[in-house]
Amino acid sequence: MIWIPITVAAAAFQVARNAAQRSIMGGAGPWGATLVRFLFGLPFATAFAAVAWISTTGAVAHPVPWFWLCCAAGAAAQMGATAAQLVAMHRSTFALGTAMQQSGLPFALVWGALLFGDRISALTWSGGLVASAGLAILTWPRGEVVMRRGAVLAGLGSGALFAFSANCFRQASLTFDPAHPAASAFVTVMIVQALQTVVLTSFLAVRDPSALKAVAAAWRQSLGAGFCGAAASGLWFTAMTLTPVGAVRAVGVVEMPIAAIAGNRLFAERFTVLQIVAGLITAVGVVMAALGQISP
Repeated sequence: MIWIPITVAAAAFQVARNAAQRSIMGGAGPWGATLVRFLFGLPFATAFAAVAWISTTGAVAHPVPWFWLCCAAGAAAQMGATAAQLVAMHRSTFALGTAMQQSGLPFALVWGALLFGDRISALTWSGGLVASAGLAILTWPRGEVVMRRGAVLAGLGSGALFAFSANCFRQASLTFDPAHPAASAFVTVMIVQALQTVVLTSFLAVRDPSALKAVAAAWRQSLGAGFCGAAASGLWFTAMTLTPVGAVRAVGVVEMPIAAIAGNRLFAERFTVLQIVAGLITAVGVVMAALGQISP
């Protein structure tokens, strides 16, 4: 059951990272804001990995080809997912952009079962469907909520890509050192972020140098986003090494109310009564999914 509090902590760090990224997106653009997560997170990820590995007795590395393939595929999918999520937030609201990204929940269940052979209980499947229904109601545009063109597509796309990348990272962590999930998870985060930093920095250096300048100019916010991002990723990876991704993503929907509070405090955003009810429905689904994975 330790994976449940680890997941809740990861969700909290992720909301903090998203808020920091959103605040610099205007100048850096979606790809520049995406780079922040990896470039400024890499030093922290390296430090976390070093501490985790050194303090783990008997840790043994297994960097087989499958590990590198999963890291590369997950890294590419996560970069696309992060950019899509930031676009969704920019074209709607911070909280709704976060909620739409949670469409990764049903995708995570499907990808894990079909592509990677995860064993998922009927209760977890049911909880995932209930939570997904709540999220669908929550993110449906209405009234005074602004949903500009492309927001929904970007949000759903980010969910699908995040779910695929999460399953890839689970496989990578399980391969690197299955006997020590925390150490393996943090080392995997470090390697993935190094790959993402090199690829995205090179891309922006050629295609959009101004974005790199904007990222450098916003280094104070970027450091905060980097720390929170590295901490969130390490905790997500650890939880996903301990249990299937679908269950982790279900419990991770706790990110939604945290994002709602952050959106209200930081960006003066509000939810309607219907959206609050939808949040409660989603919470029921989260509990069902969690119970499904901890039941004997």
